[in-house]
Amino acid sequence: MLIDTHSHLNFSVFKETFNKIIKECFLQNIQIINVGTKYETSEKALEIAKMYKEGVYAAVGLHPIHLETGLVKIKDDTQEIEIKTKEENFNYEKYKNLAKDKKVVAIGEIGFDFYWTPKSKEKKEILEEKQKENFILQLELARELNLPIILHCRLANKEMLTILKNYKNKIRGVIHCFVGTLKDLEEYLKLDFFIGFNGIIFKNIEGIDFKEIILNTPLNKILLETDCPYFTPLGFDEKINNPLGLPLIAKEIAKIKNISFEQISNITTQNAKELFSL
Repeated sequence: MLIDTHSHLNFSVFKETFNKIIKECFLQNIQIINVGTKYETSEKALEIAKMYKEGVYAAVGLHPIHLETGLVKIKDDTQEIEIKTKEENFNYEKYKNLAKDKKVVAIGEIGFDFYWTPKSKEKKEILEEKQKENFILQLELARELNLPIILHCRLANKEMLTILKNYKNKIRGVIHCFVGTLKDLEEYLKLDFFIGFNGIIFKNIEGIDFKEIILNTPLNKILLETDCPYFTPLGFDEKINNPLGLPLIAKEIAKIKNISFEQISNITTQNAKELFSL
């Protein structure tokens, strides 16, 4: 069995196909956690999870790029949502009510994103502070409900680690789509976080050696994910990435680790079950 620990079948690009994809995943022995990015997609993730007795789960959270700041204009992602919705202020009680459902296994994706930032130093500082406040609120929600967190971190590992160190032994989770240095990796592992790998490991990103990162990540800390519809793995021949591409990621990691596909499948499945209490 494989578990896609970070999927977005709750996005509008899959509105006509998610059921077909999930049925095919079941045939391939693949389970799925659909991850929210705002209230609307979090609600949809839970709606989809509740359609299935088992094998499909949800995470709910407010992604930093959807936080209301009034400081940056981010290009609409039509794969995520068809109708433009305004950015959100995090509503603790609304998300808490969603997250209380037994099909919700995590708070996420939450964190920092400094890719989209204002030009002026003053506005950048305001944006970073707003993201920090939003992040801490959602960490507190995860603590209250005793749920793990799914972390989004783009160009902000220093800021992320500073906060997480204050929560050491108080919260658990995964660094989704890890992109960082070996030093960053070491710091997350010291905090006992899991590391999520997806199709980005097939890409060439300046300054990042994914093979080295994977070799230095202990097997008992690796989670598999697709982050679909993004980061299509090499060799996946469907038009839009989806959880059926997960075996290609597992095979690549197994190759790098010099172990069998069965071993990486078994270990990462056990890791996911441990973190998300599946």
